[in-house]
Amino acid sequence: MAYKIAVVGATGNVGREMLKVLVQRQFPVSEVVALASTRSAGKEVSFGEDHVLKVKALDYYDFAGTDIVLMSAGGSVAKEWAPKIAAQKTGGQGPVVIDNSSAWRMDRQVPLVVPEVNADALQDIPRGIIANPNCSTAQLVVALKPLHELFKIKRVVVSTYQSVSGAGNEAMDELFRQTRAIFVADPIEQGKFTKQIAFNVIPHIDVFMDSGLTKEEWKMAVETQKILDPDIQVTATCVRVPVFIGHSESVNIEFEQPVTADQARAALRAAPGILVVDKREDGGYVTPVECAGEDATFVSRIRKDPTVENGLNLWIVSDNLRKGAALNAVQIAEALVNRNLLKVT
Repeated sequence: MAYKIAVVGATGNVGREMLKVLVQRQFPVSEVVALASTRSAGKEVSFGEDHVLKVKALDYYDFAGTDIVLMSAGGSVAKEWAPKIAAQKTGGQGPVVIDNSSAWRMDRQVPLVVPEVNADALQDIPRGIIANPNCSTAQLVVALKPLHELFKIKRVVVSTYQSVSGAGNEAMDELFRQTRAIFVADPIEQGKFTKQIAFNVIPHIDVFMDSGLTKEEWKMAVETQKILDPDIQVTATCVRVPVFIGHSESVNIEFEQPVTADQARAALRAAPGILVVDKREDGGYVTPVECAGEDATFVSRIRKDPTVENGLNLWIVSDNLRKGAALNAVQIAEALVNRNLLKVT
């Protein structure tokens, strides 16, 4: 059985990656439609090596007959369009919208899903919308799940090192331009970021909240609780770094039950979606350079934290455009198909 798929935001970093992942994972498609804003209509995007899709305007597209919509067009577009799309019913069911923005993540009627962690949440989709988590949350909960099942997590302290691709095409261009400007002694121009990003790190992602948290830090906490366990306490510091692709996280975990590094390593190796690369030698760990283009969430530097009774430290790295966005969305679609939760229109 094959499915008609629409990709909203097809000209962006994540939209293009969604198209690539659909091909790489051989998702059963009968037709794929690339959608974007009116100004992007008519552009061409690749779908596999031999196919080129002409982008259509979202404003004028009829979703009748579409089975799944993969959406990565920002929060305001998702807030307006996701309910409209899901309501375009054919034969009793509208398209299922899998949205990558933050617009629907904390809605109680919208499941927030990482398939390796909480695929059972897909059994109930009352609004026809499924939310993809924040890119940093996705890789974090994949690694936390097997440890929480065995040793019960009390508290997580995480510092993120997030690549510029998480902020879009403009952010990647800004890093490139600033880096080149420094080498040729040209003026440094800021645009997307609040400070120079080239050869620098910026402890500020998304807007500041009254509590002093940035919204990115708040999202990591509340999304982890919604996906994994509301009793887990999470505190985050989110930092933008001059890396093009790949988010890294330094994670400190406190458990209710005793755990050794060897036990954690064995649990992580047995878990889906994780590759453990943890050699206590030069280069015996994964960095963003190695994870770019890969599907796995990589875990390294697994070690005991001697400052708390039941503590561990981890290093987690993943491609933010894939597991943090496009791959997770396609995996959700795969789970819907595998669990027979879709009615073909």
